Amino acid sequence: LLALAHWSTWAVCAVIKLPQLAAVLAARSARGLSASSLWLELAGFLVFLRYQIYYSYPLQTYLEYPIIIVQDVTLLLFILHFSGHMKQALFYAVTFGGGWYMLTLRKWIIDLAMNLCTLISAASKLAQLQCLWQTKDAGQVSALTWSMSAYTCATRIVTTVMTTNDSAVLIRFIIMLILNVWVTATILHYRKTKKTN
Repeated sequence: LLALAHWSTWAVCAVIKLPQLAAVLAARSARGLSASSLWLELAGFLVFLRYQIYYSYPLQTYLEYPIIIVQDVTLLLFILHFSGHMKQALFYAVTFGGGWYMLTLRKWIIDLAMNLCTLISAASKLAQLQCLWQTKDAGQVSALTWSMSAYTCATRIVTTVMTTNDSAVLIRFIIMLILNVWVTATILHYRKTKKTN
């Protein structure tokens, strides 16, 4: 069961952002996507990855994060390009690079960051929900991407219980599962509303 959960998580994460990237490229627009949501998500992923590495957790429990981070960065570059804000990319790269280094200067910093990481990741989901509620339009937001995120959170709850049993990590995955399901349901609601109008 553990091996199946790991492998299915990696397989889903290898393509998790591809439906979203395809939708943005096809429309040549990032309408409906919240850039702030993506920035927060990326920050949360980087903190989470750094925490796992710092505590020498087994590689199979976080192998998907480098893959997701690369896809998030690619998606962010498309959003910046289509919104005409590419000049901001260097500033964000320097900020995230500096943050990556500073996280492990002291043990209390990485522990605090991990606890804040859950709040940051939750804020990213809430920012996307707010964007959907304001526009009442799912635009180019991919329900498939969000449902795959919900699936990976569910599998990571199982693998965390079976390996590290880290309560901070478990709480994070449970909260992310609930919010990913909520975003998916909201996207589907606005898609259905748009089709019936």
